[in-house]
Amino acid sequence: MKVMTNSARAIPTLMTSQLGIQFPIIGAPMFLVSNVDMVVGISEAGAIGTFPALNYRPIEKYREALAEMKKRTKKPIGVNVIVNKSNTRQPEDVKAALDAGVELFITSLGSPASVIRDAHKNGAKVYCDVTNLEHAKKVADLGADGLVAVGTGAGGHAGPISPLVLVPWLAREMKIPVILAGGVAHGSQILAAIALGASGVHVGTRFIASREAGVDQSYKDAVVKASPEDIVMTTRVSGTPAAVINTDYVKKIGTDLPLALKILKDHPLTKKYAVPLIHYLGMKSLEGAAGGSGEKPSWKTVWSAGQSVGLVDEIMDCREIVEKLVREYHEAQAALPAIPS
Repeated sequence: MKVMTNSARAIPTLMTSQLGIQFPIIGAPMFLVSNVDMVVGISEAGAIGTFPALNYRPIEKYREALAEMKKRTKKPIGVNVIVNKSNTRQPEDVKAALDAGVELFITSLGSPASVIRDAHKNGAKVYCDVTNLEHAKKVADLGADGLVAVGTGAGGHAGPISPLVLVPWLAREMKIPVILAGGVAHGSQILAAIALGASGVHVGTRFIASREAGVDQSYKDAVVKASPEDIVMTTRVSGTPAAVINTDYVKKIGTDLPLALKILKDHPLTKKYAVPLIHYLGMKSLEGAAGGSGEKPSWKTVWSAGQSVGLVDEIMDCREIVEKLVREYHEAQAALPAIPS
């Protein structure tokens, strides 16, 4: 049997050309999950690994992580930056990443104007999370190089529109790469995404069930065991609907904010105080669950994950996951002629 080389297996798209990678796969930046080993493993496999800057605190740890990544791989890597006003570390995070030679920034939750300006001075690219056409046009006007189209099925803060609609809608209206985010854990979905007009996919949940993921083993096992029906949307974590596994703890506390917090969040006079408090409490809950509480897994367990858990059957190395996705892509592509017209 003929074995394809990496170059023969490459999946060329506008995104791969733009970023200088072989496969149109972004290892999604996941809060408390993504780490040095994951980023290096994904990038070395020919995709591009990314991580949230705020996974490393204080900022000295972040600089050390960047240096370690760049020492261990010469392939492109990416950093996710929260660009709303609450992230006071944003300017330092961007500068440290640029000093380290980071090739890709993914922005979330605010205006990416300053990140785009600074990144372009260094030749880096900026992709922006969007959930609708209005926001896509705004970031494109600011000079964004690509759009991460976050639709239903995604883990964490999922968008409200089906990727089957969101991707072709954005691709029709925009001239920059559109990346499908939400529900991807199999190579056939990469082929489908490209057919819809995407230049690549954003894969998160599949990489939680990796050997390199820096989370408690019970979290990885939960991703393997869960079905799409086990994913629920909750506002309890951050005040914004987020997709999580419906653990016993989530069932116990419910998926809505307590009435008192909801009133404080919605009232104009208290909103600016309530929202940061809700985010802080949610972050501490996620930290305890991801890192292992020392108690039973059902104790205060809030595990972020998307509907693609139903396609995750085993824990693998990040390189193996990328290789499997690419193999499945080519198998799906080869099978297409067999489909009756």
